[in-house]
Amino acid sequence: MVQFFGLLTLQRKPVPLKSISVSVSIYEFVAGVSATLNYENEEEVPLEAIFVFPMDEDSAVYSFEALVDGTKIVAELQDKMKARTNYKNAISQGHQAFLLEEDSSSRDVFSCNVGNLQPGSKAAVTLKYVQELPLETDGALRFVLPAVLNPRYKLSGSPKDSCLDVKTPIVPVEDLPYTLSMVATIDSQHGIEKVQSNCPLSPTEYLGEDKTSAQVSLAAGHKFDRDVELLIYYSEVHTPSVVLEMGMPNVKPGHLMGDPTAMVSFYPNIPEDQPSNTCGEFIFLMDRSGSMQSPMNSQDRSQLRIQAAKETLILLLKSLPIGCYFNIYGFGSSYEACFPESVKYTQQTMEEALGRVTLMQANLGGTEILAPLQDIYRRPSIPGYPLQLFVFTDGEVTDTFSVIKEVGINRQKHRCFSFGIGEGASTSLIKGIARASGGTSEFITGKGRMQSKALRTLKRSLQPVVENVSLSWHLPSRLSTEMLSPEQTVIFRGQRLIIYAQLTGKMPVSGFLGYLILHQAAETTGEVCLKYTLQGKTFEDKVTFPLQPKPDANLTIHRLAAKSLLQTKDMGLRETPASDKKDALNLSLESGVISSFTAFIAINKELNKPVQGPLAHRNILRPIVLSTSAPLNLGCQAALPMGLGFRGTPRFQPVKKAVSVEHNMAYHIDDYSLCGLMTHKDHHSPDSVENHLVQLIYHQNANGSWDLNEDLAKVLGMSLEEITAAHPAELVDSSGWATILAVIWLHGNSKDFKCEWELLERKAVAWMHVHAGSTMPLVVKAAITFLKSSVDPAIFTY
Repeated sequence: MVQFFGLLTLQRKPVPLKSISVSVSIYEFVAGVSATLNYENEEEVPLEAIFVFPMDEDSAVYSFEALVDGTKIVAELQDKMKARTNYKNAISQGHQAFLLEEDSSSRDVFSCNVGNLQPGSKAAVTLKYVQELPLETDGALRFVLPAVLNPRYKLSGSPKDSCLDVKTPIVPVEDLPYTLSMVATIDSQHGIEKVQSNCPLSPTEYLGEDKTSAQVSLAAGHKFDRDVELLIYYSEVHTPSVVLEMGMPNVKPGHLMGDPTAMVSFYPNIPEDQPSNTCGEFIFLMDRSGSMQSPMNSQDRSQLRIQAAKETLILLLKSLPIGCYFNIYGFGSSYEACFPESVKYTQQTMEEALGRVTLMQANLGGTEILAPLQDIYRRPSIPGYPLQLFVFTDGEVTDTFSVIKEVGINRQKHRCFSFGIGEGASTSLIKGIARASGGTSEFITGKGRMQSKALRTLKRSLQPVVENVSLSWHLPSRLSTEMLSPEQTVIFRGQRLIIYAQLTGKMPVSGFLGYLILHQAAETTGEVCLKYTLQGKTFEDKVTFPLQPKPDANLTIHRLAAKSLLQTKDMGLRETPASDKKDALNLSLESGVISSFTAFIAINKELNKPVQGPLAHRNILRPIVLSTSAPLNLGCQAALPMGLGFRGTPRFQPVKKAVSVEHNMAYHIDDYSLCGLMTHKDHHSPDSVENHLVQLIYHQNANGSWDLNEDLAKVLGMSLEEITAAHPAELVDSSGWATILAVIWLHGNSKDFKCEWELLERKAVAWMHVHAGSTMPLVVKAAITFLKSSVDPAIFTY
């Protein structure tokens, strides 16, 4: 893998961006971020510097200001067209101007223009934003400071108004002249257990004996060459809560920013239920564009995106319940389906699909996801089998809002579960399509195992439908609520549910005096109740909270609420319905949170030096991860081909065996452990638990059973003769004996990966109960004795 980043101009001039400093303040599961870009013009001519960079699509950007040679200029949020005009006029009049805007086609790309930076002048541009932090499978809160922004595939005829149309130079990473510094302060009333990162950190410094406050920072000299990820582990993360924030004192009641706003967090205690055996139609939509040939991240020996997606798809195929329907689509500039229509999940169809998946390549050109989605939605539904759509993509598209709109239009037909693969995946696309359909989204960058996230998602798709979801508030008579979050129709087990609401009317006591009074008397409280029905049973989650709004200078909860509301109305300049455009614009301007229709503009009128001729433009590159098949051209513009990959290679077709080469090793694709389904480490560790696990998974039959053969013996570490000799043939046949042994091995040798084999094991146990009947306890006892295992026989309870 060869990787290039850049900050030198085509003329090899020094680039004005010198460093980026970031301050992160995390309280419970909300992050406040202040990022400062430090510029200096070392040339002899005035400059305009343009920096295009990624942001998480959930970020609510609410502040932009510049410090120029000691003078502070605070930006104003304006209508985007007006802001652009004002920026151009200011530059032409000799003023210094600064412009920050969200991309027209995607909520996760921003551009910052620094105009008329004089020779020898320095400028520090600071933007501030807040965002919710997602909850990971293992209970960690995940904060990401995005750095990687890969080229995105542009459809022919697309408007040329995207930030990504800016052409930028590329240079080797060791020549990258700017660095990143980041300090993160973390506070939680529940206590902080640990903080982990994909980047070198200073030792965690606890700021109190109770470990409720801590600080970490990036190691010195960090290059901005990868996404910075923090995983924060609290002692407790599943406690329901309500945060009530005071509105702006100078804004009249009845307006979003004037009234108190509540942020409600629920963790519904949905009971775990055995999934139905015939619970749906599963369609897997796999990105096979050329960019999927890129590595997952910038680290050495990083797995290719297409390989990570293939291994996860195989695990999902093995975990599907008997009796469901399924199909697989591959897409790029064109698309194709594994089967003409969805087929019933049987041993034959599973084997055929596995054979085709192993031959998948990133060879279909550009990333055009809209056409295959439309084809899937056009097909008739299978009565009794609700559609569950799984999308695997690196998200390198420019028609993001068109895709989200299409998914939203068809939300009554299906749920969409999306996976962003590799650093730089579009958070706007991945989160957007999941949100539009009531599904969930996951991001896999290579640090954690993709399989565990995929299996968690499959388990969610197998859950019984939660119905009659309602939210009720119990408040004093003079208070009422107005919901700012979209209506909740889907709830998943283990999911955190965040709801925003505006409290209107008269609070029992308000202002600072009231704050003192409430501390001397019994507090007036409110209650919010989440109610839902599951398989005929009604469940309720309640949380009581004091009606005591807390002041916050940054208006964090108000900004997050505005962002949540904007995400339902703002679909970009071209896809937003006319009825929502005005609402989105007004909401953005009122809340101060940037949108597709607004931009921040700051003008330094103290500088009044007319520009002689056009400004010298300096485009500042962000890090990218190049495809291993990309042509290399140092010093050229990074207008990279979007459809990198191969042409003319075989399409989906039935296969028996194929041979490929990776790292100078030949392997047979029908051998699960060597078809790119293990990490590089595992290729060199044939006896590792992971290797044996994937071998065992690969050889499981569609109905959940295993065959008694050499493959199973190899995993168990025994000879086939030994296993056959111990087989109690009078109690069960050879398949039943093999299946019991396989399940015991999973529990005894692969506990750390239970989340990956849990569904497979369920199928196996269910099959055994039907197959062995009343002899089951005796077979289990014989197997445990034979394997000398300490596994509890109760694992076979069904």
